[in-house]
Amino acid sequence: MVKHSLFQAAFVEGDDRPPSLRKQASLKEDVILRAFPRKNTGKIWCKKERKVGLVPSIVFEQENGHLGGNKELISVEKKQLENIVNKIGQTFFLSRTYDLEIYDKPGGELQKKEKVLPRTIHLHSASDELLNVTFIRAPPSAKLKVGIPLVFIGEDSCPGIRKGGYVNTMKRVVPFVCPADAIPPFLEVDLSTLDVGHKILLRDLKVDPRLQLCHTDSSLPILKIMGTRSMEEAAVPAK
Repeated sequence: MVKHSLFQAAFVEGDDRPPSLRKQASLKEDVILRAFPRKNTGKIWCKKERKVGLVPSIVFEQENGHLGGNKELISVEKKQLENIVNKIGQTFFLSRTYDLEIYDKPGGELQKKEKVLPRTIHLHSASDELLNVTFIRAPPSAKLKVGIPLVFIGEDSCPGIRKGGYVNTMKRVVPFVCPADAIPPFLEVDLSTLDVGHKILLRDLKVDPRLQLCHTDSSLPILKIMGTRSMEEAAVPAK
């Protein structure tokens, strides 16, 4: 059985790209998750799954979700999930789709393959152990609400920061309704032209026209370049 390596192109020994660029590259690659059917529920059975290196999970459909959404019980390889979450973080893990391959048993035959979007991930409060993950099916026709992380670029050349200012961040994740085949893993926010006092608003984000902003007020700020007290005092005209 061939095992699929995760982020092989982006996280390889000797890759001299900055960590931020390696992370962004990895987010754009297709990733396959391996899973197996699970018949039983409850704390005892889930604990047994974790002991053998599996994470109890659920896959359901957005449509009729309140009625169960064609719920399917599965278990996903724990080491594989941990590898992803540790490399890109929980926020980025929840903002992209994955190819879910369900096998009849470990080392067995492939039963089916489908696109999924992680909806929730639960960690142990003390140990951060992966306890369970919930996935939603993401066929191309589906429109899904997704919190898209923001990635700030151009800080090194930002005029306001070079003068001694700093970035006051109001939002790091912005919710959109996205077609399942057009979910961006992140949105870049360019700071390279911002001076002290400048803001970037929700409506300034450059997104695929198929994405629909969930906020009703697009004038809400994402960030503002703030000055220090001495800078603000220097900007006040003498009387």
